[in-house]
Amino acid sequence: MAGRRARTGRGWDASPPRTGDAADPPRPRRGGRRAESPADEQASTPRDESEVAREICLRQLAVRPRTRAELAGALAKRGISEEVSAEVLDRYDEVGIIDDAAFARAWVSSRHSGRGLARRALANELRRKGVDGEVATEALGELDEETEAETARGLVERKLRTARGEPDAVFRRLVGMLARKGYPPGVAIRAVKDALAAQSAEAAEFAEQIDADALADAEGELERDSRPTD
Repeated sequence: MAGRRARTGRGWDASPPRTGDAADPPRPRRGGRRAESPADEQASTPRDESEVAREICLRQLAVRPRTRAELAGALAKRGISEEVSAEVLDRYDEVGIIDDAAFARAWVSSRHSGRGLARRALANELRRKGVDGEVATEALGELDEETEAETARGLVERKLRTARGEPDAVFRRLVGMLARKGYPPGVAIRAVKDALAAQSAEAAEFAEQIDADALADAEGELERDSRPTD
């Protein structure tokens, strides 16, 4: 076997090791933990509770205006203490970031013009949002009975354009629609009666037979009887 090369242990045809291979420093493994910088240490420090509370409030207010009660609820859900919550909200009250009176006025105007809601429905919405009763009453006072009646009539006229069925069925549906929007029985019945009278001869004949006052009184009695008693 004179012509065979000697086995080196790295394969019959392996090349000799390159100079300096053994001296190369080992490469660090991926995913290794690096030393924390001062900025990292600062970021890992728990933030002040007041700072967190302010950030929560500003995020809420960036979506839409909020009442104090709404912001207090959001802070409570995030675990902010009552003391810190009150401190932050008091400060926002002082600088005018929170203004329940302005919120209530804007809410009444927007929801009445946009959705056609009457004062009763608007009062319920403001109460659910935590607006004080006196503040809500003042805001609702800007919506007078004449404006409310005009809005009701406009709602009925738009619905009548696509309404189908006998006049009595249409009458009931439209009165129910206004009732769900918070209109008093008298306002709802008169608005529908007037609109039907102007629609067609058949509808006008039906409307002529409607005693709006009597129906309103009957509806009012049913409404009072259905209210829960203390």
